[in-house]
Amino acid sequence: MAKRKVKYVCQECGYESAKWMGKCPGCNNWNTLVEEIESSSKNNRHASGTIANTQSKPQKITTIESDKEPRITTQMKEFNRVLGGGVVPGSLVLIGGDPGIGKSTLLLQISSQLADKKLPVLYISGEESAKQTKLRADRLAIKSDLLYVLAETNLYDISNQISELKPSFVVIDSIQTIFREEITSAPGSVSQVRECTSELMKIAKSNGIPIFIVGHVTKEGSIAGPRILEHMVDAVLYFEGERHHTFRILRGVKNRFGSTNEMGIFEMKEEGLVEVMNPSEIFLEERSRGAAGSTIVASMEGTRPVLVEIQALISPSSFGNPRRMATGFDNNRVPLLMAVLEKRVGLMLQNQDAYVKVAGGVKLDEPAIDLAIAVSIASSFRDQPTKPDDIFVGEVGLTGEIRRVSRIEQRVQEAAKLGFKRVICPKKNLGGWTPPSSIQVIGVNSVQEALNVGVSK
Repeated sequence: MAKRKVKYVCQECGYESAKWMGKCPGCNNWNTLVEEIESSSKNNRHASGTIANTQSKPQKITTIESDKEPRITTQMKEFNRVLGGGVVPGSLVLIGGDPGIGKSTLLLQISSQLADKKLPVLYISGEESAKQTKLRADRLAIKSDLLYVLAETNLYDISNQISELKPSFVVIDSIQTIFREEITSAPGSVSQVRECTSELMKIAKSNGIPIFIVGHVTKEGSIAGPRILEHMVDAVLYFEGERHHTFRILRGVKNRFGSTNEMGIFEMKEEGLVEVMNPSEIFLEERSRGAAGSTIVASMEGTRPVLVEIQALISPSSFGNPRRMATGFDNNRVPLLMAVLEKRVGLMLQNQDAYVKVAGGVKLDEPAIDLAIAVSIASSFRDQPTKPDDIFVGEVGLTGEIRRVSRIEQRVQEAAKLGFKRVICPKKNLGGWTPPSSIQVIGVNSVQEALNVGVSK
């Protein structure tokens, strides 16, 4: 019988120790080391009935043939965009999100669309029985003979079923429920998640089968398990959105086959997730025209321009330290931009509470939204609305200057398509291109000039 030894593994970072410690030396978290029993048998550690170990030899990079395999496209263009144009054969993709956000619904719909293209799909559910998965499929009106459902958590049995069925697409829901018999720790532990993901990666690469795995998230919003899990997979997607709102955002965090800045927007309905082809209209449909503190910004999400509303509320503070709150972007930007408005424009904001948010639940992180935030703060402070047909784009420097932004042509074209009349942007962005005739582009060099153009005194 194989000799067994005891080790302690941190459930946050994967640090291993021969003895228990209250504080993990790897991530400095308390009470995260859990006892695990590991077999020292090398044969058991790498046991697998389906993967053959093949020896490879070094090759000259000039002699390697780069075959461009066609991507597998789905009917959801938003999903294809986030992945970089479609599903790459042999890729391993990790999808994370809050409970109940719609991860299983999204993957079940994608599986149905691929099955409708005469591609056999294996949907493996470790959290639900086959009948429960069938109930969801009935609600989504999914009826395809090439969509197979397997309720299994043993990785050895899963590997055998994949070898027998030879599907073109595999979904694992979720990785925290899958286990290997050779590892004695409970499913969802660091060792189980790491080893199961490694085995699934071998299956995907050796057979050319794209595998999508669902990962649970922690209360901080990151994917549970060791960080190495995100390094092993080819792409990491986050499914975001408020549970009490119908809009969902699929965002790429890592993608070896495409851009990580792409964003797909969906709307949750009774028949499932429906893609939103023009998100700018959705984000602006509830806008209050003529309200002080409201501005529109054209933000780039990957290759797509998205028009969203930024709202600000400035009110006198009742305390010694005024509050600065932001929703939808970095909270540190509000005091920074308010300091620029005080020093360079002369607005007395040091005794004012500031509440700034991005309407619609979108998260923005590019510098081009600085000008819209500053204008919305000044508009609310002066109680003077901006013109409803204006859009503000630009990065604000500490000296009050407006710095150039990227992809100004796409931003202006999106604004013109939605009927806006003016775009206030950095003056250095005006050269080298011709804006549409239906919209006026005004270049400014400073925050003061932008306020003179967009906000009445």
